[in-house]
Amino acid sequence: MNIMHLLKRTGPGIIVAATGLGAGDIVAASAAGARYGTVLLWAVIFGGILKYVITEGIGRWQLATDTTLLEGWIDRLPRLFSWYFVGYLFLWTFMVAAAMMAACGLAAYAFFPGLSVGAWGAIHAIVALVIVWIGRYQMLEAAMKFFIGLMFITVLYCAIRVLPDMGGILSGMLVPRVPEAGMALVLGVIGGVGGSITIMSYGYWMREAGWQGKEMMPVMRADLAVAYGLTAAFGVAIIIVSAGVHPEVVSGNNMALAVADQLVPVMGETGKWIFLFGFWGAVFSSMIGVWHGVPFLFANFLYHFRQHTHLLESHASISKTPAYRGYLVYLAILPMSLLLLERPVWIVITYAVTGAIFMPLLAALLLYMNSSRSWLGEHANGWPSKVLLSISLLVFGYLLVLELLSRLPG
Repeated sequence: MNIMHLLKRTGPGIIVAATGLGAGDIVAASAAGARYGTVLLWAVIFGGILKYVITEGIGRWQLATDTTLLEGWIDRLPRLFSWYFVGYLFLWTFMVAAAMMAACGLAAYAFFPGLSVGAWGAIHAIVALVIVWIGRYQMLEAAMKFFIGLMFITVLYCAIRVLPDMGGILSGMLVPRVPEAGMALVLGVIGGVGGSITIMSYGYWMREAGWQGKEMMPVMRADLAVAYGLTAAFGVAIIIVSAGVHPEVVSGNNMALAVADQLVPVMGETGKWIFLFGFWGAVFSSMIGVWHGVPFLFANFLYHFRQHTHLLESHASISKTPAYRGYLVYLAILPMSLLLLERPVWIVITYAVTGAIFMPLLAALLLYMNSSRSWLGEHANGWPSKVLLSISLLVFGYLLVLELLSRLPG
């Protein structure tokens, strides 16, 4: 089965994959490859499996109940969860938007260093805003399929050309190891695979694609299987390509260029620019996906919390509403201030860590809400889902605690 056939079988999942394959994956995976070679390949695969389980739970809730997961939180959980979500959404949005701008700036700076990383990031943010403002879902899906096909083919091709020792690759995939002082990168790699809050946008993209009703369950699961399979393969390829880069160069404005330079001895200058083009496609498609998906969360929260209207009861898209477009402007403009820090890679890795804070809560709520037969009936969590969601909760909770402890003074 070739890549184009896989892409034809996907819809909303490909948008989730292209959105997640951005700053968190590429920068954290590049740093992991540069510092530890192929040791952390297992973290990419493990992260992909955990995100599949969580995203499948989001889609299953929506198809079984005809309400979004966010509406379920508002209607069925204490009000504290709703206020926590909207507060965290604003904070997370500020971080993720700055991370997207920094990543796009890094990619463009590698091609055209005449402008600063910050300037390139701001330009990409405005272009993405215009695309989302005037575009329709069908155009977004087509664009994302193009971008993920581009980045998958280019980066996987580069990884095959520079393929190191296969024994080391298999060991990195099958033997979980955490290098000394490497926990932050492990968290960044696992947390970066497929996004964090952005995976909650999956339900809204299903709705935009017209996927409603319990009969769409098999389609949704196949969609996500393809999406996260591509996600894991892309992350593995990035680590392989980055292995051997000197760690000290994987920072600042030269990060993307340093990784691409590793391809010159094997593939010449052409290979270097092929990789950089795929890198740019990955981070810009991630920005477009965040710009398109995150405002759905805010608009759905606002209208349901205030008016108790259910999104799936209306055939009209909320992408043209004042709440959606207002939040789109907020995430595209205000976070530009973080670019003044002039530490784009630091911003991106911080985003991956910050995004992982949300995952233990999401796993716990899916374990609780999706296990209720009175709410989901025959589509409630079976024992495989309960086990995997419990593992997700333990892993993300454990990694989060370790990361927080490591940042305590003394």
